[in-house]
Amino acid sequence: MAAEKTSTTGRIGLVVLDMAGTTVADGGLVEQAFAAAARELGVEPDSADHAAKLEYVRATMGESKISVFRHLFGEEALARQANTAFEKAYGTLVDGGHIAPVDGAREAIEELRADGRTVVLTTGFARVTQDAILDALGWRDLVELTLCPADAGGRGRPCPDMVLSAFLRTGAAAGVQEVAVVGDTAYDMKSGVRAGASVVAGVLTGAHGEGVLREAGATHVLGSVAELPLMLRGVG
Repeated sequence: MAAEKTSTTGRIGLVVLDMAGTTVADGGLVEQAFAAAARELGVEPDSADHAAKLEYVRATMGESKISVFRHLFGEEALARQANTAFEKAYGTLVDGGHIAPVDGAREAIEELRADGRTVVLTTGFARVTQDAILDALGWRDLVELTLCPADAGGRGRPCPDMVLSAFLRTGAAAGVQEVAVVGDTAYDMKSGVRAGASVVAGVLTGAHGEGVLREAGATHVLGSVAELPLMLRGVG
């Protein structure tokens, strides 16, 4: 899709990419893993409580998963129990071969790097799950840095911490205006806006549609991450 806004700053040196829904297609594994976590905490399948909790999970795609479980279950011990069960179930599904790259994602990342940009992959999952995804895809050496909420002080999206951690750790941009943040959810957009990135691009391969992404602050909306290298060449 044509961009409606363009950066007026210097060249984009750092690209912070979300994983699930943006560069990684997981076929709804989040909902499957949530069902396993809910069962462990005694939430009855097909109950009104289960349906309400699942709707919240869908609405908060992109947010740190432990934060989601804190909202759903209240007590910290229960939230951590649910998060552990979720991560275990998701990791098992990943190991079972239920994920794949979004079409053109690896090629897009390679193009971005060939254009001289540093690429960082971020997620709302725990490190163990992020590593399982990277291993399953053979992406361990694809980018310079990968980050999860724990790597950025524990705060996930919509906080800007992972974006700012990527900025500080890589030194790939002279200022936050030279950062592009890309994701498929409103939480990705909000984290990019709060970090001060001049390019905050939504993609339509994941959880949220164009209206939601733009309302959350998207400067650009793309059909998929495969369109990103060409778009950034037009920005700088």
